[in-house]
Amino acid sequence: MGEDTGTERSETQTAIMEATYRALCEHGYADLTMQAIADEFEKSKSLIHYHYDTKEELLVAFLDYLIDGFLAKVEDTDDEDPRERLDTLVDTLLAGPEKSEDFQVAMLELRSQAPYVEAYREAFSANDAHLRSLLADTVRDGIEAGEFRDVDPDRVAETLLVLVDGARSRSVLFGDSDTVEHTRQTIDGYVRSHLLPDDT
Repeated sequence: MGEDTGTERSETQTAIMEATYRALCEHGYADLTMQAIADEFEKSKSLIHYHYDTKEELLVAFLDYLIDGFLAKVEDTDDEDPRERLDTLVDTLLAGPEKSEDFQVAMLELRSQAPYVEAYREAFSANDAHLRSLLADTVRDGIEAGEFRDVDPDRVAETLLVLVDGARSRSVLFGDSDTVEHTRQTIDGYVRSHLLPDDT
């Protein structure tokens, strides 16, 4: 049915998303089935199929659910000054949607399918565009407030996302817990050298 969109998500759809999260943690992407999700769902499997015709459709909705969760975490940053807001966004992105190692592995598996499954590719692209816009708008606000140099906000946003994505991927692939911390220090250096005025 494909009706799972942001604030229109029902309690049942939210419960399905939570069941999907648990199933991904338990089985990973490769072994994920609608039955595995139903096993984590308190109601009937038919109710899942009522809302989502296929596993692919359900996982696209799940990606929307994750971006909504991220936005909920950072919704209070509008009152912060641009530098503080940028720090909050970067910290939240580096933390990822969930610190569970099993879930991070499952998400990496799902991302690896994006080149082959158009629906996943479109969902990841839409989420990426949303995050780039959020970061770029924050940099743009900082430029207008005189806190940042007159840089290209879109290029800065792209650079930050590349660093964040690389850190999270390497952390999962190699089990290197220091990668995220080192990347955060690199981002701090990048902000100081490329965004902050010379007299700061």
